[in-house]
Amino acid sequence: MNRPKPLVEQSDEDIDAVLDLNVKAAFYTSRAVARRLLQEGRAGSIVNVSSQMGHVGSPRRTLYCASKHALEGMTRALAWELGAANIRVNTVCPTFIETPMTAGMLEQPGFRDWVCARNALGRVGRLDEVMGAIVFLASDASSLMTGSALMLDAGWTAA
Repeated sequence: MNRPKPLVEQSDEDIDAVLDLNVKAAFYTSRAVARRLLQEGRAGSIVNVSSQMGHVGSPRRTLYCASKHALEGMTRALAWELGAANIRVNTVCPTFIETPMTAGMLEQPGFRDWVCARNALGRVGRLDEVMGAIVFLASDASSLMTGSALMLDAGWTAA
């Protein structure tokens, strides 16, 4: 969830809604999965959906960036907590992806151009480009990865 506007214009409801969904829901879900895997003595992989904004700042996105930075920190700490049990924890960090959530932003005059000018591929991502990365992190193909952020940002953070 993202409610882009300057922090001084964010309502308490905005702050609660973004942090509840982007941070607390990930905490609760990760905790439930970790409890179950530990209880059953099973290895596993937790993949949190973060954002390139968990690694950078951006105008009108202080609240969103804060929520994704929190998710990155939780993921790294949880990787250490669960690593000995062979449970891996990673994030995928996409750039702007064509979804119903981003449609309104991307339709605003000049916004798509602003996004495309800030990444090396010069385009917005597709949902299928995120799905493959999640499958990779969930599979044994990434068995040595934990506490990592898989950047799907078209080079945004490479600058």
